[in-house]
Amino acid sequence: MNEPKPALSVPPLRALLSRRTTWLAAAALTAAVLLGLSAFRSADPMRHFTAKVLQGEIRDVVDATGTVSAVITVQVGSQVSGTIAELRADFNSRVRKGDVIAVIAPELFEGALLQTTADLANARANVLVSEANVEKARATLAQTRAEFERVTQLAEQKIESQQAVDLARANFDTARASVDGALANVAQAGAQVRQKEAAVSVARTNRDYTVIRSPIDGTVVARNVDVGQTVAASLQAPTIFTIAQDLKKMQVYTKVDESDVGRIRLGQDVVFKVDAFPKDRSPGKVSQVRMNPTRIQNVVTYDTIIDFENPDLKLFPGMTAYVTIPVATVPNVVKLPNAAIRYRPPYPLETIKELYAKAGIDEGASAVEKAADAEKGKNAPSRAGRADGAVVWKLGPGQALVPVKVTLGITDHTFTEVTKVVIGSLVPGDEVVTSSTQSKSAQPGGQTPGGRR
Repeated sequence: MNEPKPALSVPPLRALLSRRTTWLAAAALTAAVLLGLSAFRSADPMRHFTAKVLQGEIRDVVDATGTVSAVITVQVGSQVSGTIAELRADFNSRVRKGDVIAVIAPELFEGALLQTTADLANARANVLVSEANVEKARATLAQTRAEFERVTQLAEQKIESQQAVDLARANFDTARASVDGALANVAQAGAQVRQKEAAVSVARTNRDYTVIRSPIDGTVVARNVDVGQTVAASLQAPTIFTIAQDLKKMQVYTKVDESDVGRIRLGQDVVFKVDAFPKDRSPGKVSQVRMNPTRIQNVVTYDTIIDFENPDLKLFPGMTAYVTIPVATVPNVVKLPNAAIRYRPPYPLETIKELYAKAGIDEGASAVEKAADAEKGKNAPSRAGRADGAVVWKLGPGQALVPVKVTLGITDHTFTEVTKVVIGSLVPGDEVVTSSTQSKSAQPGGQTPGGRR
């Protein structure tokens, strides 16, 4: 007799279902955790680059570029045209005032001098001839006067006719006019003599100009001609030599921007260097700030002259000088890198306002403008002047940004003096933010492009 089969047990089925559900939940939780970690890693956090607040000296200077030049430079030329027959000086020659440094072929000028001298002698001879003619005319005048007086007496006695009297009068008047003409010829001959004397003087001067002499004591820094070369001085005097008076006392001609010229004073100490001696610093003093402006592409500069000693003749005219003019120095002060002063956090406007309010900084409208510029990515420098101070961002605990309001002093264009900490705390060694970066996938406020935090 067949026995009936027992029914299936329910509890083992429920245990199996419960165990499977637990496995599925654990797998889903693990996937969620992995997905969350992946999403977290895909959104890179903002990175801040910082620099330390330092303590030390700050030197405010004016930098400029100039040219080394002699105090007096004379360009020696020729006042006459001709061929260079002789050169008695060359580059770097030391010359004294009056020394012969060049000779132009003098033959043509000596010929002209001989010709004018002969003309002068001829003119002087003409003066003698004119003076003799005056004496002759005076003798004729005396004769005609006597003849006229005799004929007049005879006519009164009815011995001579009136026609004879008229003829004697005419001869007398002619002789008197001849005397006046002879005297005029003498004056004319004297004028010709003076004219020829002037011509002789010009010819002699031109002949003397063929010998070129140094006008000053100095050093020849340029020679522009060679022996046998023809120089033409008809339109413009050609430059043969350039002579610098004293290369032991020289100057630097530099141009200072109009924004810096107000800080320069006469007698200020200056240091400069040249490319030939990059490790040497030569001292000098400001001797002149010329008021004549130079405008190039809307940039206005003023010529500033710097005197310096060059006893070893180490520096040459024409060298480029890189000039540093100290205008202020403060020792042992707290100083900020200028990049920290220009930095603005790339946060939304409301976030920056909240950070200002939390720190107790009330910047007013300027803070709103700064924050708006930062939100647009301009990273604009402070609009407030140095007298009103600036706000720098210190890196606090947990990479949090803390604003600190300070007043600023002088700058060396790399660091700026902190004269006073108005709100907050700032001491040497603190980290101040100079720039920030964040990934392209992350947005300000910690949101991803999908809207998930």
